[in-house]
Amino acid sequence: MRRFLGIIALMLSSVLAFPVWSANLAPDKLVDQTVQEVIDIIRKDEALRNGNKEKMLDLIETKILPHFNFNRMTQLAMGQHWAKASPEQQTKLVDEFRTLLVRTYSNALTSYQDETIKVNPIPALDDRTETSVRTMVIQGKGKEPIPIDYAMEKKTDGWKVFDVTVAGVSLVTNYRGSFNSQVRKGGVEGLIKALTDKNKSLEGKK
Repeated sequence: MRRFLGIIALMLSSVLAFPVWSANLAPDKLVDQTVQEVIDIIRKDEALRNGNKEKMLDLIETKILPHFNFNRMTQLAMGQHWAKASPEQQTKLVDEFRTLLVRTYSNALTSYQDETIKVNPIPALDDRTETSVRTMVIQGKGKEPIPIDYAMEKKTDGWKVFDVTVAGVSLVTNYRGSFNSQVRKGGVEGLIKALTDKNKSLEGKK
């Protein structure tokens, strides 16, 4: 799982580290044009290659967050329990879930080992505002390729990722199970506390 998280982190960094002009690109073109650039940055940056977590965290914070729909992702992960949360709790949940994903990816990204990534073109979008960008991580050394799909939606400021599916396993669905369990045990406040505690533990892994 840590290996998968590292690959996801690489792809999210690649998908989301794009300039302002990317808002006008189709999602598959956006991914295709940026993935090699970001991989090249990682390969050339000695600090990133050596697992400098502060620099990795900064990379993810500055490149991913503006282009990721954490609000929708949190709502999907909460499922029916989202409506039980007050507006203040919803805001706290989004903040803590975002922090959890960023810190998890930051800690996992050091597992990158020169994988290559193939982005599959998508059909004409027409007026659709949601699509899935399918990619394949080629690991080499006789290992099976890993499919990673990105559920994306078109917003006024460009395409946003709201779910990631690795080898058939949805990130949102995976968290939904643990979120539901926490809410059943301790309510929405119990989930918030669990996320906060997890983030503190990840913060200590520097």
